[in-house]
Amino acid sequence: MARSKFLLIFILGLLAALGPFSIDMYLPGFKAIAKDLHTDVANVSLSLSSFFIGISAGQLLYGPLLDKFGRKKPLYFGLALYIAASLGCLFVTSIDQLIVLRFVQAIGSCATAVAAVAMVRDLFTVEESPKVFASLMLVIAASPMLAPTAGGYFIAAMGWPSVFVFLSFMALLMLVLSIWKLPESYKPDPSYSLKPKPILSNFLVVIKEPSFYTYALVSAITFSGLFAYVSSSPIVFMDIYQVSETGYGWIFALLSAFFIGFSQVNSYILRWFTSKQIVNWALLAQAIVSILFLVAALHNLLNLYTTVSFIALFLACLGFINPNASALALAPFSKNAGSASALMGALQMGLGALASALISVFAADAVWPMPAVMTMAALIALCCLFLGSSQIRPNTANNA
Repeated sequence: MARSKFLLIFILGLLAALGPFSIDMYLPGFKAIAKDLHTDVANVSLSLSSFFIGISAGQLLYGPLLDKFGRKKPLYFGLALYIAASLGCLFVTSIDQLIVLRFVQAIGSCATAVAAVAMVRDLFTVEESPKVFASLMLVIAASPMLAPTAGGYFIAAMGWPSVFVFLSFMALLMLVLSIWKLPESYKPDPSYSLKPKPILSNFLVVIKEPSFYTYALVSAITFSGLFAYVSSSPIVFMDIYQVSETGYGWIFALLSAFFIGFSQVNSYILRWFTSKQIVNWALLAQAIVSILFLVAALHNLLNLYTTVSFIALFLACLGFINPNASALALAPFSKNAGSASALMGALQMGLGALASALISVFAADAVWPMPAVMTMAALIALCCLFLGSSQIRPNTANNA
């Protein structure tokens, strides 16, 4: 029994990690892509923004499909679309083609993220969910640990197209595992309408739930700080601090270890504290760390090591916030879990795209834009938590 549960969580973690892996693995190749496609790194970064937009919008599409057709059929479609788009990236001749195909690739990958989160809600109790989400974070957080490092070596040995070959095989493996080892956790509902009005009504039901809008916003806003780090890291580490492509990957690995480690520590401290208490204290700590990071950046007090240290502390706090906030946001739902999961994922990726865009607007030769966006994210999330907590009914998230 324990073995089958471990395999189930591992597969769900792989599915949830496909999007992050797709984001991180090609980051070390920005300069090589720019050279081959006769453009600059700033234009290549638009392919990252298009991925964020696609994965945000696409999740709203898959939420209703998961509630009508069950979890597995939309998952199969998304993986097939992802594989086709990944293979298409091998043959691009312009940056515009890459930007479009990355958008399509994102539409496919977001099916895996929505399905994984919805299936956690289907298969595990409200009390179990935070621990399961923490376990998923172990797999998800391995993507920024492994992806840029592996991507750096792939690119150095075989060129940047090899990254998309690897991603295609990775998605194919997930498709095989989903077909043979993943149970259908939700009975298809033929009465569920895919017309715009009923879909919007279902989304409205979800949005009106105080536990959802409070903790989904907290999760998504703090997660945008992670995207600010991901988007600005090639400039900060490779341009400003002159780190090599492989060295950049190893820094990602080190920082991901904090994310992994503290998301797993979260599972243990849930024995003594509630999810709500953990979110409250972790978010306050994250706000303090972000402010100190920004002050140090504005006064030119940072070097490579202090920058890495501040990012590590930010990600450690996120390791506590994200699994608990996700579980608290989904706690009130059973019938609309697919729609709730889609909305939460769309919020995360939409705000991630916004954070990425903000980074590109700021100066490209300075560290401070990264902590500036992180600080905004932490402080806004803290305000959302303060304002929304008083509206939550005691029998939902507060007892989780």
